[in-house]
Amino acid sequence: MAMKSIVVERRIQAPPGPVWEAMTDLRGMERMLAGVERVEVLTEGGFGVGTRWRETRKMFGKEATEEMTVTEAEPPDRYVTVADSHGMHYVSEIALRPDGAGATVARMTFSATPAAGSRMGFLAKLMSGLGAKAVSRALAKDLDDVAASLERRG
Repeated sequence: MAMKSIVVERRIQAPPGPVWEAMTDLRGMERMLAGVERVEVLTEGGFGVGTRWRETRKMFGKEATEEMTVTEAEPPDRYVTVADSHGMHYVSEIALRPDGAGATVARMTFSATPAAGSRMGFLAKLMSGLGAKAVSRALAKDLDDVAASLERRG
């Protein structure tokens, strides 16, 4: 059973290249995204298919750590990550497209499905009703933080 997808878009006053660099700078994520408490990069080398990291966020007053893996990467246009935790399979996609001179529209899509053989867990409840709104707000805040960081440099 697939859960609904949550999609958030934001126009950023920077070209796709710098937006891509900011959104794939795992070591700088803690400084840029207010919602991220810690990032532990688990692989060597640059960002691409196979890159893995642990990301700790505070959600609903509790810390949650997920291990993310990049499964698709098409610089500087899009990447997809997956994570499996608490009986759920998460998929996140970041897509960038140029929008006029020197701007980019960043689109984040997040979905979750129960892992094979598991019962619907915490995130399944989150993805309905108020929880979906909270996830949407968190994604929008991430995009706002990326925009603020790039537009300050601007």
